[in-house]
Amino acid sequence: MSELWATFGVDLYLELDTATGRRSGLEHALRDAVRAGRLAPGARMPSTRKLAAELGLSRGTVSAAYDQLIAEGYLTARRGSGTTVADLTRRPAPAPPPRQEAVAPRYDLRPGSPDVGTFPAEAWVRSTRRALAATSAEAYDYGDPRGRIELRIALAEYLGRTRGVLATPGQIVITSGYVQGLALLARVLGDAGTAAIAMEDPGLGFHREVVRRAGPAVVALPVDGRGARPDLLRDHERVDAVVVTPAHQYPTGVTLHPARRRALTEWARAHDGLIVEDDYDGEFRYDRQPVGALQGMAPDHVAYLGSASKTLGPALRLGWMALPHRLVEPVVDAKLHLDHHTEAVGQLALADLITTHVYDRHIRACRLHYRRRRDLLLARLGSIPGLAVQGIAAGLHAMVTLPVGGPGEQETLAHASARGVALGSLGGHWHRPGDHPQAIIVGYGTPREHVYPAALDTLARVLTQEQPSRRLRSRTDPPDTGPGRARDDRMR
Repeated sequence: MSELWATFGVDLYLELDTATGRRSGLEHALRDAVRAGRLAPGARMPSTRKLAAELGLSRGTVSAAYDQLIAEGYLTARRGSGTTVADLTRRPAPAPPPRQEAVAPRYDLRPGSPDVGTFPAEAWVRSTRRALAATSAEAYDYGDPRGRIELRIALAEYLGRTRGVLATPGQIVITSGYVQGLALLARVLGDAGTAAIAMEDPGLGFHREVVRRAGPAVVALPVDGRGARPDLLRDHERVDAVVVTPAHQYPTGVTLHPARRRALTEWARAHDGLIVEDDYDGEFRYDRQPVGALQGMAPDHVAYLGSASKTLGPALRLGWMALPHRLVEPVVDAKLHLDHHTEAVGQLALADLITTHVYDRHIRACRLHYRRRRDLLLARLGSIPGLAVQGIAAGLHAMVTLPVGGPGEQETLAHASARGVALGSLGGHWHRPGDHPQAIIVGYGTPREHVYPAALDTLARVLTQEQPSRRLRSRTDPPDTGPGRARDDRMR
């Protein structure tokens, strides 16, 4: 068998098997090319003279092969038009079984996404132009696994100024989002001997799976009205690290109490442990002064993780880690062997956005935007008796606890779906199934501005029809309900 490229103005790969004769081999090769679609219906075939020259065959052999394929209906010949590939008439294939197409909800009130319509497109374009004009050609080559130095310098200043993070540019590693940062840390910790990592309960199941796939086991760390409970870490000797969301716990919305913050950092120092701080919604606080990052209390024992997914948009795939010195080298090595480096052009644009303070102005505008949405949500649900709305002091979601004895999560979600409303639920966030509080999670970031009021009206109708008569309770944080009793975020 010989494998030849026949060039008829375009390249065509032919497997020419001459074991049964040259003509037969050419017929088989062309027939297979038509059947496989490499020669499309209507494609013009080369002249017999040209194909013979390309393949080293006699013109008579090629003419005979053409004649046979014309007779079989694979080729068509018209005087003055040459030879073309025929449009084969095949028996229709059996119809595939009907597919269940995913239908987008009319009103998407699921948590986890920002209002992508707020993306500062014009400012981003201006920053990109400035950054590309100022950089050298080396920016388009393979880069440093840690990320562009321009962005790491900008982030060190910005995070210190706005979040109280204490880190030099050398301690910052750029990632393609929070998930990659969590996976890298879990892998490095697992390779260093960490057997188990504690994660908040309830919390996002996807993040738990990210840690498990990296190697360490996951241990549940209960959350109550004051946040994660570091006092329970003493019951788990295998735990060397803990993942927490101190600014705005997901999904309960509680802020980690100052006493718990101190207890957590004391545990880390006493056990040489690591706190992985997911600064979830850290930029979006409404009713209180911003809460500083936990990292500022114990820089040698906290790995701080953030991203631009909520402030700008998940499509950018830009995140960052501020690491203790001892973790920089192993994390950079792990990243080098995972994806080499994060794309550079977006890093340069974000660095410009930060250093020109456009990023600050954008976040302030978004904070006002989301606060108005939060206020509309509370005002609309305020007329509905029997509900408790919690976790509203910050972020882009609220947790609505359903009354005991009334419709549960799944029934409420089903009624909402029938009216075109998509919501999140608390149930899937627990580490283990059990007798947990029933609640829905309402995200107010995703809907576009013109549909948001109608989305709230529809949600209110769903809840009004289902709830018994009691007054609404509205709190910035959920009550302390005891160990493990707390009330959907998509991947970042």
